[in-house]
Amino acid sequence: MNRSVGNGVRRNSSGLARDFEILEILGSDEALRSGGLGVSQVAQLTGRDKAVASRTLATLAETGLVERDDETLRYMLGSRLYALAARTASTSLVHASRGILRRLVQSTRETSHLCVLRGGNVLTLMSELSPHDVRTTGWAGTTTAAWRTPSGRALLSDWDEDALEQWYDDHGRDQPLVGRFDQSDDSVFPVLDAPPPGNAPVTDFASLLTELGRIRDQGYALSDEELEFGVVAASAPITDFTGRVVAAINVSAPKARIGSRLDALGTLVGRASRELSSRLGATPDR
Repeated sequence: MNRSVGNGVRRNSSGLARDFEILEILGSDEALRSGGLGVSQVAQLTGRDKAVASRTLATLAETGLVERDDETLRYMLGSRLYALAARTASTSLVHASRGILRRLVQSTRETSHLCVLRGGNVLTLMSELSPHDVRTTGWAGTTTAAWRTPSGRALLSDWDEDALEQWYDDHGRDQPLVGRFDQSDDSVFPVLDAPPPGNAPVTDFASLLTELGRIRDQGYALSDEELEFGVVAASAPITDFTGRVVAAINVSAPKARIGSRLDALGTLVGRASRELSSRLGATPDR
């Protein structure tokens, strides 16, 4: 029996399952490559009568979950579905990240961060602090220059060259601290106005492309006293179900404690980012 909700009727679970099957088909590689599927194709792929498939598609189109191209008459996933997915991914990202950041702190004994790209630079959403008395800064709520941080470069690692060139023109010379950040003058790890000679992976657009290629190959980005005096860091990109980079995990630590183990830290952070990406629906081929 169907249950009524308010003035409407909620369809039974089998009807919902059939609708979801159509959404999955419209999200398939075949549908995405061809710019959608026609009613006949959907009917064939679902094994349903063409009239039934047509009515179901029309109902889904009314809700905004699918859209129809008026010229090709093909159906594709709708903007409302993508909006819902984006909200779900954002909520899942914050919820799932906290446990992973805490585990990173437990395993590394160093401070971990969750970062996103906002306004062309890096906003740290949350930080989990190291248990050591001497530890690196918790950057939650602070915006830093993307070109000066491994998390920023990890966040840019899936951009195409044209978009990167425009980004570099706009932000390639931004100051290290873009937003407000109160740091005492006697901080153990003061922010550097400029990286020491030889410690800046990015000095121009060509070096940016080289560094991003390295990140894509090895799965993580590194920083050696680039933003803060005496601090090293490793970051790795987090991808969602579309394969798009949506965030980055970062672990920062005093250089004196990490020593020559920075690549090992990068490998560990990369493993954590893949776990979080999987929770957001990412697959190995995306």
